[in-house]
Formats: sequence, structure tokens, C-alpha cells
Amino acid sequence: MKAIIIGAGRGRRLKHLTEDVPKPLVPIMGRPMLDSVLEALETGGLGADRTVFICGYKAEVIQERYPQLSYVENRDWDSNNILLSLMCARAHLEDGFVSTYADIVYRPEAVEKVVASPHDITLVCDTDWRRRYTDRSEHPEADAEKLVLDGDRIVALSRTIDPEAATGEFIGVLQMTPKGAEQFLAAFDGYRAKYQDDDVFHEGRTFEKAYLIDLLAKMIASGVPMHAASVHGGYMEIDTTQDAELAERWWKGTPEG
Repeated sequence: MKAIIIGAGRGRRLKHLTEDVPKPLVPIMGRPMLDSVLEALETGGLGADRTVFICGYKAEVIQERYPQLSYVENRDWDSNNILLSLMCARAHLEDGFVSTYADIVYRPEAVEKVVASPHDITLVCDTDWRRRYTDRSEHPEADAEKLVLDGDRIVALSRTIDPEAATGEFIGVLQMTPKGAEQFLAAFDGYRAKYQDDDVFHEGRTFEKAYLIDLLAKMIASGVPMHAASVHGGYMEIDTTQDAELAERWWKGTPEG
């Protein structure tokens, strides 16, 4: 099993912070976000020798600073989105994988929990998610990748879920066993053949602009079982300059912060 870090985008809402470095290298609480991600993966048993970084914007900066990682490049990073970015690493997915967004900071327990899951597809869910949206005007709750659970089974996954009805927020970390990866890749191929030339794939987005959760939501709706590994805080997404300013307060406000 390999770890896949999805980090090709620029992060335009971080404005001047990404003029010289890609988004994962923006310093949060004194160090690049990518350092926090790598630490969490290593704690979960996925060291640099098993980690693939999907690069795009300012790829050479990442590659120079982290020569210990393996790389694949998303050459179309400026025109596609997270789903197609992940698929640039398709050759590394078939044996099972853990994938993570690169613009997040989270405690290692998230990876420890997801790799320990007995299920074929497991997503990490933060159940203490709403506190981060207080005073967060540039990235409202409507943008959160929310999910609804029945026990630990995911029954809905969408940004459009009413926050009052959401169990938590998908933090961008998931694990798939070889069977789960097989289901995921089959779904991707099937939906790509059906929707790649259409105006809309899911919730108003084209297939090219689809988020990872768009495909996962389609799979859930078709009956593919997915489960959650829940954490209570210890996670934050850095999407805007406002997020970067609020990060230290968010982190200190977590139960173990």
C-alpha cells in the first residue's frame, strides 16, 4: 500500500502566499503544511519510501525540497480538479492506497485510524468540524465536504448537505484496500465513459472539474459501501489567507490542542 498526496493546485485564494511556493509549502504554525502531512503518514506506517506526491504548480520547488518522495505530475492542474489529479497516480492505486489532500494539517491519529479500518473504503470524518467555521467568512459551511453516517457507514457525502444534518466533515484522508481500489477505478472508468463529454457530471460540475467526493458520492448512491474513521478535531484546512490567520487559534481550540 502506498500513500498518495494530492498537491498539484496553486491555491489562488491564498493569494501572495503561493506566489513563490506551491500551496503545500505555505507555513502554518511555523512549518510547511506538507511536513505535517508527511509526519502523519509516517506515524501511520507510510514513510517517504512509500509516498507518491502528485505535483503541478511549481513542481520543481517541491521536488527540490523533498527529494525522498516519488512524484507524478498533473500537467493539466490548471484546468482539472482533485479527481483527475488523483488519477494521475493511477499506476500506484491498484494495490490499495491511502490518499490525502496536501492543503490540510491533521494529527497522526487520523492515518492510524484509517489504516486500521477493516473496511474496503474508509474516509476520515471530523465530528468537531463546525467550530472552525466561526468567523470563517471566506470559506463558509456550504463549502465543507460534509457527510452523514448511520453508525460508521457513510450514507451521504456532499457539500450541499444541511450543516445541521451533517455528522461531520470529510477531512480529505481516505484508505482503500485492493478491493476498494478496484471498485473505485471501475467506477471512475464507467462514469468517465458516460460523462466526459457532458456538461454536467455531478452537482453542476463537469467530469473534468469533479472533486474526489463527486465520484465517491456517486458510488455511495449506487450501493458501494463506505465507512468512516472518526476523529474529534485535530484537523484544519488552509484554503484562504483568512484560514492561515485563524489556524493557530483553531489548533489551540481542539480538545488536545
